[in-house]
Amino acid sequence: MKPPPPVDGPALPDAAPREAAAVRDSAPSPREAAAVAAAPDGRPPAPAPARRSWRARFGSPPRGPLLMGLAAAVMLVIGGFGAGGVLVRDPLLSNSALGFWRYGHGRELATILIYTGVALMAWAWVRLGREVLAHRVGGRGVLTTAAVWMLPMLAAPPLFTRDIFSYLAQGGLPLAGFDPYAVGPEALPGIFADNVHYFWQDTPAPYGPLFILVAKAVAWLTGENIILGVILMRLALLPGLLLLVWALPELTRRLGGRVPVALWIAVANPMMVVHMVGGGHNDLLVVGLLAAGALVALRGFNAGGIALVTMGMAVKASAAVALPFLVLVWAAQMSGSRRVRIAKATAAGVGVFAVVFAACTLAAGVSLGWLPALSAPSMIVNWMSIPTAVGELTHTLVSILANVPKQPFINVTRVIGGALLLWIAARQWLAARDGGPDAVRRAGIVLLAVAVLSPATLPWYLSWGMALLAMTAWTRRGLAIIVFASLMLLIAYYPNGEDALYNWGYLALCAVVAALAAVSLLRPDPLRLAAGARSRRDRGPAPEQVPAPEPASSSAGADHGTG
Repeated sequence: MKPPPPVDGPALPDAAPREAAAVRDSAPSPREAAAVAAAPDGRPPAPAPARRSWRARFGSPPRGPLLMGLAAAVMLVIGGFGAGGVLVRDPLLSNSALGFWRYGHGRELATILIYTGVALMAWAWVRLGREVLAHRVGGRGVLTTAAVWMLPMLAAPPLFTRDIFSYLAQGGLPLAGFDPYAVGPEALPGIFADNVHYFWQDTPAPYGPLFILVAKAVAWLTGENIILGVILMRLALLPGLLLLVWALPELTRRLGGRVPVALWIAVANPMMVVHMVGGGHNDLLVVGLLAAGALVALRGFNAGGIALVTMGMAVKASAAVALPFLVLVWAAQMSGSRRVRIAKATAAGVGVFAVVFAACTLAAGVSLGWLPALSAPSMIVNWMSIPTAVGELTHTLVSILANVPKQPFINVTRVIGGALLLWIAARQWLAARDGGPDAVRRAGIVLLAVAVLSPATLPWYLSWGMALLAMTAWTRRGLAIIVFASLMLLIAYYPNGEDALYNWGYLALCAVVAALAAVSLLRPDPLRLAAGARSRRDRGPAPEQVPAPEPASSSAGADHGTG
């Protein structure tokens, strides 16, 4: 029986041509023969490694979204010098020809430029998301795009916040001999305290000893140069972003998500670009330490994972929520009954926590006075906190019938919210007793619940949970919801850092735009503008100038309309 031809190509007619072809294909070229003759041992030299192109090294980012986001970032930076969190007395602009940018019509133009930049950034992000969902761009392309967007932010004034001035003042307090957990920035006369928002002037620092150490180092390096202080503080927070980017690919694979999607949610998100980097929030350190700690624990280095998350807690206390879940990850890797494993892991985790937290406290040269200062954020009253929103709504309804104070309603609903949060945390912890990636995912759920059920919520608080949940599997509808929520959180504050949560007309307009962006992620041209333009183009001139279209033309027009 004649054997069948090979599957990789047609059979040669007979053996002689096949052998001739093999000899011809294997014969060295003149250049190769010369290289062999020149070699000392007669062997061909090893091939030189192929030089990787820029695209192969950094991915192939989509040019349209990349350039649009870059233009948006430049607009935000330029507008920020007039309408962002500007200095009370700017040493560069106040006494120059550019000083008009901070006042009157100049400030209005700067505000318009900022909101134009926000709109362009949002649109670039949605366009990038479409490329990710269509599998036309990979993780490196998303990361490169996000890096290009973030680069201008490093030189921007604080955007949509003034918190970074509080950080600098809290770092300057111990340098001047004050306890940052006992007094507020007003105790420190000078340029740092002058630029702190009035609401926080007499408030002690609610941050952990590790962040006080970072802030103290930045304040010591910058002296009275507050502009340099803003830039150095951003750079000091960037390790959090680097840790997040380092942990994200493997953590995503363990939690069942897609790396490009997770990068699009957690890194390229305008909340990250504008608020976390442009605003300079210390939550950036927290999210990086959370993600890195979770990954290190899942790899089996459990003491290192708990140490990293403890360092996150030493920045903001909310990170402590993840520690009991990492104990379950550790317990799953031990031997014995479940109860014995959890007991051993708990004892070991407490030991690691005590050593790391004590080291941070001693290095910062502070006491545990920050624990009473943790109540400072509860001074904030806004409806982004669900319990606070319920209390305000209840008070509004009751006020129709009687004139009663608001605070008792808020206090009661906050207590109820706290009880609900404890129930959610306990339920998620019990469900995660088998450890593994599921424990990390449930830790993200509880961190997200902490952000919205605590007495006070600020937009960047939701980044705690998303530092872990972004790596899980997401449906297309879930991603659309993320677009809407992210853009609403982005504009919840004005560019100068003031609260915009009770400007209902402004919020309604922003909600319409955010909803349109969310729909646009899954349905390009949701308003059918392109379809209308194609329909008008297909119809041609007015009916009285051309004969009526034939049925085939009508069918073609219908097909265009459903595209």
